[in-house]
Amino acid sequence: MIPAATAKYDWILAITTIAFVVSAFGNGANDVANAYATSVAARTLNMATAGVLAVFTEFIGAVAMGKRVTDTIKNGIIGIDRFEGKPGALMLAMGCAEIGSATWLMVATRMGWPVSTTQTIVGALVGVGFASQASINWGWSDGSVSQVAASWGIAPLVAAAFSAIIFGTLKYSVLERQDSFKCGMRMIPIYLAFTGAILALFIVIEAPTAPSLEDFGAGKAAGIIVGVFVGCLIIAYVFFRPYFIRRLIRNDPRVKFYHLPLGPLLLTENPPLYFPGKGEEVVVNYYEDAYGEVQAGHNDEHKEKVTSNADSGVPTPEITAMSSPSHIGDDEEKITPQSQPRKKHLEPTERFIDPVRHLPWTNPQKAYGYLKYIFLQGVTRDVVSHDSPELRAIHARANRYDDRVEHLWTYCQVVSAMMMSIAHGSNDVANAVGPWSAVYSTFNAGFVDTKTPTPVWFLVVAGLLLGLGFWFYGYHIVRALGNKITQMSPTRGFSVELGAAITVMLASRLGLPVSTTQCLTGASMGVALMNYDLGAVNWKQLGFIFGGWVLTLPCAGLVSGLLCVMALNAPHM
Repeated sequence: MIPAATAKYDWILAITTIAFVVSAFGNGANDVANAYATSVAARTLNMATAGVLAVFTEFIGAVAMGKRVTDTIKNGIIGIDRFEGKPGALMLAMGCAEIGSATWLMVATRMGWPVSTTQTIVGALVGVGFASQASINWGWSDGSVSQVAASWGIAPLVAAAFSAIIFGTLKYSVLERQDSFKCGMRMIPIYLAFTGAILALFIVIEAPTAPSLEDFGAGKAAGIIVGVFVGCLIIAYVFFRPYFIRRLIRNDPRVKFYHLPLGPLLLTENPPLYFPGKGEEVVVNYYEDAYGEVQAGHNDEHKEKVTSNADSGVPTPEITAMSSPSHIGDDEEKITPQSQPRKKHLEPTERFIDPVRHLPWTNPQKAYGYLKYIFLQGVTRDVVSHDSPELRAIHARANRYDDRVEHLWTYCQVVSAMMMSIAHGSNDVANAVGPWSAVYSTFNAGFVDTKTPTPVWFLVVAGLLLGLGFWFYGYHIVRALGNKITQMSPTRGFSVELGAAITVMLASRLGLPVSTTQCLTGASMGVALMNYDLGAVNWKQLGFIFGGWVLTLPCAGLVSGLLCVMALNAPHM
């Protein structure tokens, strides 16, 4: 039975619920792209595969680990005391915050503006705080605006440092070695085990029932991490190494990732391959765009070509240095000769609508074509290529490495992308759920109630919406964050994702709602700078993204604040 004090405000709950759905969808469209943008840009995953993974990983992160930060958003930004005895006013304020957040996220996503969903909801809450004259927690305390704002500046730098260190170790232990493929075969089991151990560490300390690390015991945690590292190392040697030998050294294109369970059997003369792959391609060209063009490595004067290794008969494509470096602003013809594209990527309209456009509506094939367009248009667009002379010049300054070595790290990159997505689900689910949870609990209690634990089914719904937002609308942000900052590849993407994931999950453990956008952007910059060439970074795009960060707080605050002040002061009949 709903208490009489709040029963008359069911319309606020209804409007807030609609805004929550839009906000969670927009959150997924804008922020989930952070986790998978580098994997898609590096051609490790296509958009459809990334979309399916996103639905599962965001759900896991939101449901299993999202409660702690949700409590910060509900209680830590504005003073709840202002609303004591006025549950309807609290419901209205939180509803306006949800509307302001949803509005800005959808507008920014449509513009291809990767903004911070954390900044969006904090700005919206500050806006309703001003409108309702509630106290705003500016001081340096747990969950305060100051602490959150500080994390916005610190998190990108920390993520950049983590990612640069990870890529630096990979660069000098494998990529820059004379026989990089042989070094990669030696090192990949260690990197696989390291990635698994990092994932285990955060599962141990991030579970909702986990005590603090001090209470849990550092020795026990270390034992679990070492155990997982050793276990993953054994799996890497028993299953992954034979797979790599069969595919990359013996050049067997029939072997696919689902043959990994065969392990040592892959080393036999005729392994029992189930559903063998077709075609002659062993590895793809990870630096090629959708039009079959490669820009990376053209300005690398120290490396005329990637040489083939003695233990493999498959050479990788030659990389010939240009006679003079290209500079941003040069004429397009000076940067790279333009020829007729060897490939054409079919966009959703060309793929699904044009073949059935001439058919009558009574034909089921036409309805099927439009259904495919509706449900697949978000994951069938070209988000890898950028037909820009300036960006081609930036990509040309990036170093290019052996495609077989890059292939080794695609498996690490998928794990790190999933880890980043779980981290996002755990941290950013609060941005949509926090205000809605406060409205729902207050409506049911009949008095101001923001202390009730967030219901698990809230996190379930939000987790699904995060994944769906990416599936249908995330391509705008994948395009903006992928190859548009620098040339991506599996080794770079792995370093970006792992460094950003470590930063986000550390912040989540501390209860700080940091921005995954800023962490990933900082991580991308850190890896790009490891080319030791400022021209290999698209500073214009970074400035564009930074401009979005600056505008987000006031825009979200204005929308929610103006709505709230008008509603609170509206005349009554």
